[in-house]
Amino acid sequence: MSLRRNTLWNLAGTGLPFLLGALTIPYLLKKIGVEAFGVLTLVWALVGYFSLFDFGLGRALTQQVASARSTGLLSDLPSLVKTGLWFTAGTGVIGGLALAALSNLLAQRWLNVSVALQPSTVQALLIAALGIPLTTVTTGLRGILEAYEDFRIVNLLRIVLGTANFGLPALSAMFIGDSLAWMVAGLIAVRVLVLFGHAWSVHRKLPAGWISAGFSPQKMRGLLSFGAWMTVSNIIGPLMVTADRFVISAVLGASFVAYYTVPSEMLTRVLILPGAVTAALFPRLASILTSDPDGANALYRRCIALVSSVMAPLCLLIAACSYWGLTLWLGRDFADHSWSIVVVMAVGILLNGVAFVPFAAIQAAGHAHMTAKIHAVELMIYLPLLVFSLHQIGLLGAAMVWTARVGADLIALLIFARRYGFDAAYTVPNAGTSRAR
Repeated sequence: MSLRRNTLWNLAGTGLPFLLGALTIPYLLKKIGVEAFGVLTLVWALVGYFSLFDFGLGRALTQQVASARSTGLLSDLPSLVKTGLWFTAGTGVIGGLALAALSNLLAQRWLNVSVALQPSTVQALLIAALGIPLTTVTTGLRGILEAYEDFRIVNLLRIVLGTANFGLPALSAMFIGDSLAWMVAGLIAVRVLVLFGHAWSVHRKLPAGWISAGFSPQKMRGLLSFGAWMTVSNIIGPLMVTADRFVISAVLGASFVAYYTVPSEMLTRVLILPGAVTAALFPRLASILTSDPDGANALYRRCIALVSSVMAPLCLLIAACSYWGLTLWLGRDFADHSWSIVVVMAVGILLNGVAFVPFAAIQAAGHAHMTAKIHAVELMIYLPLLVFSLHQIGLLGAAMVWTARVGADLIALLIFARRYGFDAAYTVPNAGTSRAR
């Protein structure tokens, strides 16, 4: 299976919904207002963040199913898959209940939402809670399909979900009105359809009779030994990506969130390239690390070079055209508030994009504990600096601290990737020995 073809499918899966978002976001801002749209972006972030209740098993399933297939242990697949999916379903229900229980506090106190918008926000959060178990199980199913390197079906389903994510709120605003509850309800309905699409695709790939396989405590321990550390990264990583908007809401008010999250959301879509590359890279590395460590390192180096050479000019162009682009897209007033944020975050996007490659390599080598520890250290430094910068500098301060954080993250990941046998500068002759240290 071609890594290039898989990467192109990943680009399509993320890029096509992004194009629709570029068209619908101006309409939504005008139709429902800046604050309501800010709340909608927070709901998007919460549904994504609460998917951490899969406890890393999506990624663990990719790593272990890919390894089992490469070593010919196909008889292990039914119980491995069944165990992982039952666990993600149970923990997803717990995550949904947690979000439902916190909905009133989030809407009425923590997010600093205006009084008029609080009832609609509570309703939207309660409906969003239904999507958490759907998301965790879908994550597990997607991990299995990625282990089979079937990125075509993964991304066709991602296109459906991503298109609905932007398109359905716009259609809801057009035909029903500015109700956040109806917008979120449409998104949850699509997640049900996407879940069934993943389940059917997995069913066609696994050995006959896999549904009747039993729950295996031994397989569960194996998944959790990898997934537990992934959970730490899944908690801290998205928290550092999305915490800024929640802290902005708490410190400055929900009305300021859109001025930060709209350019942030659009800029992070630039990460579709490194995301597409590393989504294809992860199962490939997990399959060949044992049998061909030098080949794995050569693949790692090519991916570093590809991501760097494409991201650098793109981010420079974004920074140079930030004011003009925002004015053309969202108007002069919005550009006045947000153009400097785009300039600073464009630097961070470049650094963060390159970091995708060593991050995937470290985890493919089975060292998810190290990425989790790096994130834990970063979080302890990042959050206090974020709050301080918002009080002292405002929205631009949040962008500056975020960019500094992803720069430090890249340096740490490159150092530890080299320790485990991956070197961006040259091929390590004794890569197997290096990984054992």
